[in-house]
Formats: sequence, C-alpha cells, structure tokens
Amino acid sequence: MNTARALRLALWFVSTLLFAGPVWAFQSQVVSIPSAAMRQTFKATVVLPDDYGRGDPAQRFPVIYVLHGSGGDHTDWTANSPIARLADRYHVILVMPDGGHESWYIDSPFDSQSRYETYIGAEVVSWVDAHFRTLATKEARAITGLSMGGFGALRIALDKPGTFGAAGSMSGAVDPRACEDEPGIDRVFGNPARHAAFWTRNAIITSARQFEQAHIDLTIDCGVSDYFVKSNRVLHERLIALGIPHDYAERPGGHTWAYWSNAIRYQVLFFSTSFRHNGWHPPAEQV
Repeated sequence: MNTARALRLALWFVSTLLFAGPVWAFQSQVVSIPSAAMRQTFKATVVLPDDYGRGDPAQRFPVIYVLHGSGGDHTDWTANSPIARLADRYHVILVMPDGGHESWYIDSPFDSQSRYETYIGAEVVSWVDAHFRTLATKEARAITGLSMGGFGALRIALDKPGTFGAAGSMSGAVDPRACEDEPGIDRVFGNPARHAAFWTRNAIITSARQFEQAHIDLTIDCGVSDYFVKSNRVLHERLIALGIPHDYAERPGGHTWAYWSNAIRYQVLFFSTSFRHNGWHPPAEQV
C-alpha cells in the first residue's frame, strides 16, 4: 500500500470515529412474568442501560414502566420507536409489559380473568425489583403509556400512589366514555348504559382531584390532530382549576407512531428530571 493511500485510510478512520453518531450499548431482553391474580404468565420487554452491565455491580437504577395501546403487546415500543436508546441516555431501566389486547389495565368486576391493574401495578413491579438492580422506591418509579396505555398508566398511578412517584400519558384515552365503540371495552367496563357509574368513576377526567393527594409528578401530552385531544384538554383544564401541578403539551401530529416516537423522548426526560429532584444521580455524576 502506498503512503498516500495509507494516509487517506487513516484520515477516513479518524473522521469516522469523530463524526459517527452515538454508539448505543443498551441490553434488551424478553422476560416472562407470572401473575398469581390471573394464573398466567406474560411476556415483558426489559431494556437495561449500558452502565447496568459495565459499571458498579452494586449500582441501582430507577425504572420507567411503558404501556402499549389497544391491540398491542410488549414488543410495540421497541419495534416502532427508538425508546431503547433512552435507557442509555438517561441511565434508567425501561420495562414494557404485556397488558392484554383490550384490558384497559383495570381489575374488571365484569371479567374475573382481567386483573391487569394488579398485574402491572403490583406483580410486575415486585418481579422486576426482585430480578434487577432497581431503586425500589416510589420516588424512583414512573409509569406512562400511549392511548389505552395512557389511560392505564394514570389509572394505576392514582390507585397505587405509594408505588409510582411520576406518571404520564401520551394520546391517552383519559375518558373511556368516549370510547364505547372500541372493541372489547364493554367486556371489562360493563354495559355503558347499565354500568355508567363504573365508567364515570374510572375516567381520568372525573378523577382529577385524586392527583391532589397522590403527590405524583405528572406529564400529559397529545397531538393536535388526535381524536383524544379534546378530552386531554378537559383534563388539563380541570387540573389547572384544582391547582394541581403538571406538565402539559400539545404537539403537531395524530394518533400515530410518528407522534409517540417523538413524545416518549420528552416523557423520559421529564421522568429523569423527577428522579433527580428526588435525590437520584446518574452513575456518571456520582462521586
């Protein structure tokens, strides 16, 4: 090889190192988490940050639980968005459990086999804390989700205020009463005419006052072209009227993965900030 060609190759190699994008070293794995409440085992996708395996083996990490929407499963987020990279960027564990296709993440009084609030809010959390190096405190846990998962995240956070210190919703179905035509919703909520009180009691927009006592760092967003934007605005206005601190945003977009792939970046940043305010610091900042 002549000297000029060797020099060109050396310059190409150096420029590649200098200008290449970030190298993501997160670890993604699929685990099986049993549910005593439903006598079944469900899959979950867990993403560990790079420093989980490379850093101090005693280091513990905050956890963000991210719920899928109706008809989805535990693979949706990693298959359709760059969410896994956020584990590295913010030094957090991400857990994406399987919440059933049309469960609405509630413990249904109408379907004894639908106990997804207990599963996600208690059984999954306990299992993750037992199998990974988590910071097992309310202040180091957050939960969010999209659409049906946005409803589920807020409902679970409200019903289990001692478990989650932060909660979020992206394009959340915060008023299920506007979703009566959704496939399977009446199976878990009951007939909307005969069981209207149950529908109303579980709607997030009618539960807004509960956030007053829950002491949850709250973030909500929705696309301006989303069919759920009106109910999200109502929730936002009620939270303002009640004087409940929260982060609210509307951005261009609809009920699509293009919107959620962007929204999740802001949500994880919000949760990371919440963890920091509660005394956690990423491994790189610890002395």
